[in-house]
Amino acid sequence: MTTEYCMMKKGPYYIYIMTNTYNTVLYTGVTNELKRRVNEHKMKLNPSSFTSIYNIHKLVYFEEFIYIQDAIAREKQIKGGSRKKKIDLIEKSNKNWEDLYLSL
Repeated sequence: MTTEYCMMKKGPYYIYIMTNTYNTVLYTGVTNELKRRVNEHKMKLNPSSFTSIYNIHKLVYFEEFIYIQDAIAREKQIKGGSRKKKIDLIEKSNKNWEDLYLSL
């Protein structure tokens, strides 16, 4: 598959932020199937992964994109930001840090 094809392929694609029960650890990821991916984190399908080790199971934020390159760029922007910026982003739309998985 060429790079041009990958850049033209339409999504949806998602960036998402997950946390643990106490909202102390944040994880940012990108996927093309948000519900499936969050479920994989919740089920701890990879026991040695960061999300499994730190009991990250709660979806607290996500954004949808049409193109994968836009989703990846946004993921990098969020990952490069401070913890405070991530918290502010979450609290703009999810003040109580509720698990958004059930609303998918």
